[in-house]
Amino acid sequence: MASENVIVRLAQQRDYQFEVQFGGAAGSLLADEPPPLGAGQGPSPLMLLGAAVGNCLADSLLFALRKFKQQPEPIQCEVTCEVGRNEQGRLRVLGIAATLTLGVPAEALEHLDRVLAGFEAYCTVTQSIAQGIPVRVAVLDAQGAVLK
Repeated sequence: MASENVIVRLAQQRDYQFEVQFGGAAGSLLADEPPPLGAGQGPSPLMLLGAAVGNCLADSLLFALRKFKQQPEPIQCEVTCEVGRNEQGRLRVLGIAATLTLGVPAEALEHLDRVLAGFEAYCTVTQSIAQGIPVRVAVLDAQGAVLK
């Protein structure tokens, strides 16, 4: 596969608010830091990081299940970014925990063990971030059973 560049442009609106322009049909959104720095009128960079990890993991899980013609919908994902101070006292993301929840019971899906064993490897964003930040992933079925 050929390499590809994704370009995102940011334009300051005021203070810590930036319009994040994705281009084309993807449009834009307003990002903002929470108070006291910003006004909290949009997702913060930390929230966008969590959203990117969760969205990529959910996409990878859905794609892997659909390869086996399975219907796990609706998939949900909750991401927690643990923020703390590093050795220099600077705020950093120390870890990320993602919990994916399938929309159906595990027994309704075929090849689930095979999917769970490999779907994370295809998540471009999460695998890239995991090179520098620990990422923990859990998968639950619709009844709350822990599958991974």
